[in-house]
Amino acid sequence: MIKYNPKSWLTFIFSFHKSDTVRILWKELIYIAALTAIITFLELHFYPTSSVLKNLTSVYSLLGFVISLLLVFRTNTAYDRWWEGRKLWGSVVNDTRNLSSLLSSLELNTAERSQFVELITAFSKSMKEHLRRNKLELSFPLDESSKAGNQPLWIAHELRKSLHELRVTDRIDSIQWQQLSRHLDNLIDSLGACERILNTPIPFSYSLFFKKFIFIYVVTMPLAFVELFEYWSVLISTFVFYALVSMEILAEEIEDPFGRDDNDLPLDEICERIEEGTKQVLMRH
Repeated sequence: MIKYNPKSWLTFIFSFHKSDTVRILWKELIYIAALTAIITFLELHFYPTSSVLKNLTSVYSLLGFVISLLLVFRTNTAYDRWWEGRKLWGSVVNDTRNLSSLLSSLELNTAERSQFVELITAFSKSMKEHLRRNKLELSFPLDESSKAGNQPLWIAHELRKSLHELRVTDRIDSIQWQQLSRHLDNLIDSLGACERILNTPIPFSYSLFFKKFIFIYVVTMPLAFVELFEYWSVLISTFVFYALVSMEILAEEIEDPFGRDDNDLPLDEICERIEEGTKQVLMRH
């Protein structure tokens, strides 16, 4: 995730970051400019006085309003997914802290504390890798049946077994068991909610329609504006294409917030904070 100063306007305007959409779209911008230039040339030289084309300006104004509504919906939907992912990982941080704090109040030996630190840390890191469709290299073995399954879920299962051992040996009472179980349940709920975001993309038909709509709208734009701007309509069409497609690209980037793109969530840093906080709380004795 990119960290920046939101008040530094000049830096934003005159710098080109690797995530800037100009770097991504420069080939497409050239293609669109060439295509609209051809359409403009044909219109100026073969249909200069077409009465049909003169009335297209009002139609494109209406289409511009429609496409702006679609763009707002697309951007808001993508940002909602990004923000929900951030809230879920905030819940993971809070639940691991609460779980560590409750465990730190128990009479545990150093080996048991190290085991809980390892399990809690492994859960957050394996959850991160699971959402990136990878697996974490663990320093402790899991059941053979876990290898083909959901790794963070099995780590949560190991964590629950360790808590259950404390309960059956009467080292924690029923109230402490319920408190510890509640935070572990919350971690599993957060995992499931993140999987829902990951496995439910924007419907294909909607994304396909939006891309086609932008392309047709931009390519045919010179038909409506060539009478007023002549060849300048090529520049106008290219800029409109850049603005619309850039918003679509940014929406596509943040709608899956768990990857490694520049604007995705800083999951590596979050997991490091979880590990550091867990060690500080459980290993301080």
